[in-house]
Amino acid sequence: MENNRFETPVTVKAAATGAELLLRTAREASDYLLNSWPGKRSPKHRAALQACHDALAGDKPAMNARRAFVAAAREVDVLITDKAPA
Repeated sequence: MENNRFETPVTVKAAATGAELLLRTAREASDYLLNSWPGKRSPKHRAALQACHDALAGDKPAMNARRAFVAAAREVDVLITDKAPA
């Protein structure tokens, strides 16, 4: 099994409801990028998607995918927090 778990989960807004979603793995981040992304498909979105796929394939660490996802989420203002829950 691939190790694609984020050391610290990322919390984002659900596009449809505005509810908080906690993303714990590169797979969850990839699913969000593909199915729930509210913004345009920018270069940061594409980089995040590639980083998630690289992590899922075991080619790169999940930390890279997390970092790229956070940058893309900030760009479209869906990032709630990239800190550990209290």
